[in-house]
Amino acid sequence: MDLSWMAWTWPTAAFFLFIAASIAAMGLWEYVVPGGAPRRGILGLDTTRGDRLFITLLGGAFIFLGWLGLYGTPLWGGLAIALAWAVFVFWKV
Repeated sequence: MDLSWMAWTWPTAAFFLFIAASIAAMGLWEYVVPGGAPRRGILGLDTTRGDRLFITLLGGAFIFLGWLGLYGTPLWGGLAIALAWAVFVFWKV
């Protein structure tokens, strides 16, 4: 597959595929186990599963941008921080 028409790289395509897969997995989770009722976390917000996924993806994007700005590549450290952020958000927020 040639991605040069949009100056994409394989890591960029993988990133967007991951986002699409995350949304699809969240939809499947909601279909199989309905009723992701809102819960109040440590931030004082009532959040559903979808809200927590959005907060995770948005925070992960800022973590990666910050990592790139401060350290550049490779992004393994940013990935570790983003995964820790995801666990924190789904556990406590």
